[in-house]
Amino acid sequence: MLARINHLWRWCGTAFSFLMFGVGGILLPIIVVPVLYAMPGSVEQREARAQRVIHHAFRFYIGMMKFLGVLSYELENVEKLRDARLILANHPTLIDVIFLIALVPNANCVVKGKLIRNPFTRGPIKTAGYIVNEDNEKVIGAAGEAFAKGHALIVFPEGTRTTPGTDLKLKRGAANVAIRTAADITPVLISCTPTTLTKQDRWYQVPASRVHIRIRVNDTIPVAPYLHDITPSLAARKLTADLADYFGKELKVYEQSAVGSEADDYRCARS
Repeated sequence: MLARINHLWRWCGTAFSFLMFGVGGILLPIIVVPVLYAMPGSVEQREARAQRVIHHAFRFYIGMMKFLGVLSYELENVEKLRDARLILANHPTLIDVIFLIALVPNANCVVKGKLIRNPFTRGPIKTAGYIVNEDNEKVIGAAGEAFAKGHALIVFPEGTRTTPGTDLKLKRGAANVAIRTAADITPVLISCTPTTLTKQDRWYQVPASRVHIRIRVNDTIPVAPYLHDITPSLAARKLTADLADYFGKELKVYEQSAVGSEADDYRCARS
């Protein structure tokens, strides 16, 4: 009986969270974006302000979901994001980007082209200077400009959410950005237990137990070794293969540690 009540509460909390996200998507372009455009300053200053607004909005949103009992989370080594340039992460759930932007005040992102045509997301994306993924060469050029402005760029090298139980398949775009801009990589490992909000899940398919998000920031991967005596295209291909191997091995260990931690918690609760 208690389990059913808990599940119903989390279902309601999830529905409320999605409703609030939709309301925020309406209010941000209607109220906040015009205010940011009316404030004095350069385009770079406006982008920085918009990024901070979205950063704090997402911090509030995550705190709200935790307060409602929709999810819990733990963070490791997030201080390594402080001076990050190119942040690469696996993508197990829809809310990964919300967590990452909430952790990085100067975050820039590569977003899908269809979002710039959405009236609720077009304004915030343009104001924050987010990069639209419609042309590879333009993305690389925009990434270089973002780094010059002091932005940290968040990219999911898979290009879409991970399908549970399958190996990661990385696209070459993230490696091309790293090679062509000589940007060192800050890898981020994300686990979500139980799985939720994958490509196969709908928002109302709330898991039987509360979702727990774990995020760990690993040591920087220098890109310099890939820049010598090799063409950019071959370097990007090699870096992509190495990143796929890296994330595959690191995630396997990370997810196994999550299972072990949950088992320990269960034994403690039973004792």
